[in-house]
Amino acid sequence: MARPFVFKLEKVLEFRTQLEDQAKLALSKALQDMQEQAARVERLEKDLASCLEEMSRIKQMTQPELWLWSGWRNRLELDKKQAQAKLAGLERLVEERRRDLVAKAKDRKLLEKLRAKQAVRHGQEEQRKEQSAFDETATLRFGRAPY
Repeated sequence: MARPFVFKLEKVLEFRTQLEDQAKLALSKALQDMQEQAARVERLEKDLASCLEEMSRIKQMTQPELWLWSGWRNRLELDKKQAQAKLAGLERLVEERRRDLVAKAKDRKLLEKLRAKQAVRHGQEEQRKEQSAFDETATLRFGRAPY
């Protein structure tokens, strides 16, 4: 009877699988944050465009109105620059998370390949032992004298 295959690094493989799952979640969260920030940048660009359009439509502005409009425009431009800088940081974070996920997936796949190779080797060894036992049995039976 062949003994069952036991992979000695099974716990390590499970741990690496957990690490890969955590990396997937981290990448997912970073992608979601990046998409939300991209939407915010787009919204600020639209607000700025509408502000500039509104300013160009109004022909006569008083000094206080001009001051308010320019303050609003400046604030929108500043917010847009800050949002774009944050978006760039999030894009770098997403790329970092992606590289981390790829590395963890490679580690897990390496162990899975090792387990598969060891399982094949174990099966071959068990088959060799079984064949050796059959050969020995056949040799012993062949050598007996008939009664």
